[in-house]
Amino acid sequence: MNNIAVGIDIGGTKIAIGLIAQNGEVIAKSSLKTDLSLEPGEMLGQVADVVNKLANEQGLALNQLKGIGVGAPGPLNTKTGRLTCPPNLKSWWDYPVVERLAELLPLPIRMENDATAATLAEKWVGAAQDADHFIFITISTGIGAGIYLHGKLITGSTGNAGDAGFLIVHPQGPIAKDQASGFWELLASGTAIAKQASELLGKEITSKEAFDLAAQGDPVISPLIEKVYTYIGMGCVSLINLLDPSKIVIGGGVSQVGEPLFSAVRSYVAAHALNPSGRETVIVPAKLRQDAGLIGAAALVHCNY
Repeated sequence: MNNIAVGIDIGGTKIAIGLIAQNGEVIAKSSLKTDLSLEPGEMLGQVADVVNKLANEQGLALNQLKGIGVGAPGPLNTKTGRLTCPPNLKSWWDYPVVERLAELLPLPIRMENDATAATLAEKWVGAAQDADHFIFITISTGIGAGIYLHGKLITGSTGNAGDAGFLIVHPQGPIAKDQASGFWELLASGTAIAKQASELLGKEITSKEAFDLAAQGDPVISPLIEKVYTYIGMGCVSLINLLDPSKIVIGGGVSQVGEPLFSAVRSYVAAHALNPSGRETVIVPAKLRQDAGLIGAAALVHCNY
């Protein structure tokens, strides 16, 4: 059997497709815009065409590939191979992704939540190769997490373990629709940071621009960013107290802020985690960035989890 797997990373704006070697190297890749005007089966037909094209360009027949790993946004159901109700893919709700892909590409297929897949990638070739108990947190449009404990990926009964963005860190925080208020991602995701900063300044700015202003000592934005760091620390403390990891790996766009964020989070954890060992939890940036989704999807095929 060939040691090359297909990675498919399904997102609300694009679908990344790649061929990934046994050592985590991205051999070839491409992407498609996620066209929500198309029926999901038609979109997956385009994905299958790209897989065949990439394989042909590498001189590989489809049956020489090891299998297909799919990282997809939740909520999903990995038992049935369906996306149940991901907020940014409403036209895909309850769609049988694995069944359709199997019709188009007759290979073994495994699907997991995208954050869970990225967690496995960080264990495989990333920042958690030395850890048997760690949590991966991605902070970007929203906040998600993956859990790896006792040398195993923890996925839950339907593949939705790790929806950490819905931890409540501030009961009087912003209300999302008619749900409980104060969700972590409503306060500390990239989307939330941009929204709060824009309201403070009375003009639209991005989360990166907000961090840049804070770095320059802006008197309006700096207190907001300090609060964001505190909220990120609070979420980490909750996960540390609950799951007792030895390491937390933080990825996603917001993590690109770098040392100011990591220093603040480490300080908060050192002061507030319950267990003395929890206060010493190693907190590091993710190693895999641009191709994390692809490598994570392929890890579902290459790695025993």
